Amino acid sequence: MVSVGAADHADFASPGPGWAEQNPRDWWRACQLAVRKMLQQSQVDPAHIACVGLTGQMHGAVVLDAKKEVVRPAIIWCDQRGDDEIQHFSRQFGAERLIRVACNPGLTNFTLTKLLWIRQHEPQNWERIRSIMLPKDYIRLCLTGDAATDVADASGTLLLEVAKRQWSSEILSAAGIPPEWLPALFESSAITGAVSAEAAELTGLKPGTPVAAGAGDQAAGAVGMGIVRPGSVSVTIGTSGVVFAATERPALDPGGRLHTFCHALPNRWHVMGVTQAAGLSLRWFRDRFGAGEDHLNDDGRDPYARLADEAAQSPPGAEGVFWVPYLMGERTPHLDPKARGAWLGLLATHGRPHMIRSILEGVAFSLKDSFSIFEELKIPVETIRLGGGGARSPLWRQIQADVYGREVELVVTEEGAAYGAAILAGVGANHWNSAEEACEAAVRVSKRIAPVPASAALLQQNYKLYRRIYPALRSIFQ
Repeated sequence: MVSVGAADHADFASPGPGWAEQNPRDWWRACQLAVRKMLQQSQVDPAHIACVGLTGQMHGAVVLDAKKEVVRPAIIWCDQRGDDEIQHFSRQFGAERLIRVACNPGLTNFTLTKLLWIRQHEPQNWERIRSIMLPKDYIRLCLTGDAATDVADASGTLLLEVAKRQWSSEILSAAGIPPEWLPALFESSAITGAVSAEAAELTGLKPGTPVAAGAGDQAAGAVGMGIVRPGSVSVTIGTSGVVFAATERPALDPGGRLHTFCHALPNRWHVMGVTQAAGLSLRWFRDRFGAGEDHLNDDGRDPYARLADEAAQSPPGAEGVFWVPYLMGERTPHLDPKARGAWLGLLATHGRPHMIRSILEGVAFSLKDSFSIFEELKIPVETIRLGGGGARSPLWRQIQADVYGREVELVVTEEGAAYGAAILAGVGANHWNSAEEACEAAVRVSKRIAPVPASAALLQQNYKLYRRIYPALRSIFQ
C-alpha cells in the first residue's frame, strides 16, 4: 500500500491566516523514497506484490493543467480560507438541497470550497485547470498515468451524490465545474490501473503491478480497524480527531453536523464527526511550551510520553480547567470556521499538568459530541475501537474510556489507514472475497480498557459543563 500526504506527519505552508497548502510533487518524491525504503528493508521481491493500495488525506484540491502539471500548491483539508465562497454557493444552491444531494453541508474543508476560492481569487490559475484530483489520486496518476478515485474519498469533495455513489451533475452545473475535469469513480477494492514502466523505475515496483482504487484516510483507517459493520465505531486521534460509524444506508443528519459518506465497501456508508484540532492541540502545546523540563535534553523519550507523564500529575477533571480545542475552527457539532481555542477555569494554583490534562480531556469531550449526535439519530454503538497517535497513550486511552463512559478496544495493528489500504488491495487482488471477510481474518483486538467509575462519573458531569462553553463564547469568536 501507499499512504499519501498525511498532514499528521507533514508540515504545511500557511501563506495566510487559516490557510494550509502542500506541494503535490513533494508527495510523489516522498512516495518514491518510502516505497524504495520499504522494498529494501523488507527484502520483498517486487514480483511478489500482488496489488498496490492507496490512501491519503481527504478533501484536498489538486489542480492540474492540460499536460497534467500541477497548477498551484494543493489546498488541503484543514484550510479555512473559502468561507465566503462556500456560504455564497450554499445560499445560491439552497443549504437544505445541498445536504439532501451531497449528504453534507457547505463547509470550508470540502474540496468544492477550495475550487470556488481559486476561481474567485486566482482567475489566471482557474483558466489553466483541466483536471481535479484528491491527494492520493495524484500519486495514482504518477504511478499509473490514470485519473481515477474511489467513492469514499470522493464523498469528501461535496461534488458527489452520496446516496447514489456518483458525481452530482446538479452540483457541478451550479458550481460551473466541467464534469470532464473529474476522475473516473470506482469502489475502493476495484483495480484502476497498473504501475507504469516510468513509475517502476522511480519506485522499484514491478511494471504492470495492479493498483486498487483505495480510500481516503478515514474510510481506509476504519477498514484497518475492522469498522465495517453497523454498530462498530472507531475514534481516531491524529492531527484531527474522527468518530466513525459504519451504516447500511446513508444516515443523514438534517443539521449537517455529521458527515455522511460512502464507505470503502460496496453498498455501505458511514457517518463521521470531526474535531479539527485533536492531536494538533497537543502538538501545538509541545511546540509552543515544550515537552517538560527536560525537553532540551536528548534522552530518547517520546516528547508526547513526557507530556502524558506531566498530565498524570493532575487528577481527573484537571481541577476545573477546561480546554476548548478549536485551534482550526470546528466542524462537529458547530460547523464554525471562526471558533477559537480557549482555556477556562484557570487559577494561580494551576500548572502545566492541569493544562496538559485539560487538553487530553477537552479533545475527548469534543469527540464525545459526535456520540451525542449518534444517540440523537439512533445510530447504534456496540463497540468502540481507538486508533491514531492518541491511542498510543495509556492515559489518553483511559481518559477516552472515562469520557465516553464505555469500554474501548485497541487492535493489534496500529497502521490504521495504511493497513486498511493493504486490506482493500488484498480484496482487489482476490486474496479475499470481501472487506468483511478480510477484516475477520486480518484484524485482531489486542486490549480492552474499561472506564474507572469514579473518574467516569466526574467527567460525565464535566462534559455537561463543557457543552455550555461554546454557546457562551460564540459571540466573542465571531
